[in-house]
Amino acid sequence: MNDRKQHVVKMAHELFINKGFQATSIQDILDYSGISKGTFYNYFSSKNELLMAIFKTIYKDLEKMRDELLIGQDRSDIEIFIKQIEMQLITNRKNRLIPLFEEVMVSKDTEIKKFLEQGKLRNIQWIYHRLIDIFGESKKPYLLDCAIMFMGILRENIKFNRIYNESSANISRIVRYSVNRLVNMVEDLSENKEQLLQPELVESWFPNCKKQHYDLNKKIQHIIFLLKNNIGSDKNHMKAKELLEFIEEELFGTKSPRQFLIESAILSLKTEHEDEWRKNLTRLEQLLEEYFKLIKD
Repeated sequence: MNDRKQHVVKMAHELFINKGFQATSIQDILDYSGISKGTFYNYFSSKNELLMAIFKTIYKDLEKMRDELLIGQDRSDIEIFIKQIEMQLITNRKNRLIPLFEEVMVSKDTEIKKFLEQGKLRNIQWIYHRLIDIFGESKKPYLLDCAIMFMGILRENIKFNRIYNESSANISRIVRYSVNRLVNMVEDLSENKEQLLQPELVESWFPNCKKQHYDLNKKIQHIIFLLKNNIGSDKNHMKAKELLEFIEEELFGTKSPRQFLIESAILSLKTEHEDEWRKNLTRLEQLLEEYFKLIKD
């Protein structure tokens, strides 16, 4: 996303927070962000698409920060999971996503409601996969149930702490308390062999994003992150960073990634000569080859 488009997203986000999504007109957005109507429609087909771009931008950044917490760490360490959940809640609060979410969910706008419902399912999917990391494959039959119940426990604990403790509610304490309940649930369900939902249901939510896709996407994102971190600050290196961001956006921000454009970007990146860079870039090429083979099958 280019700088000007990001500016529009940022300005619209501020307006939606202050005035509400429904009360904000496209003209309000044009005036506040200083763009023409033509520019707006060049970026977004509607106000709905703009709101979805806001959520996508925030959650893309959140996913990046969550992944960064795992680098060099033991994926089974529950303390890392606690930090990831805390980060997610802090991000939601900082960007005031919950009021926006609640406004849209009570509206009759089926397009955005469907988009947000898919976001909730993706979050449950992420928690489910993280619980497999933490508790292991032997507990897998019970972990989708636990992921869903954990979301409910966390949401209600936050809501009632906010009501009765006002703004003094301690996020870290609430998350740790809720995770402790989660641990108890996992042990109880696995001991009693009680199961409500089949774990395979997760894959049916997003047919094009099965576990194999999920794992591969994470590997690609991790390699791109390493490549970005191995970039200097001069003009040529900034161009390399832009190319990596383009690849990431094309892969994970579009419905149909254009292989020829990604291959062209990779070719341009081969002008970098550091050993570590070449090693990671070669690994990225291999993963991308696997990625495109997978989505064609």
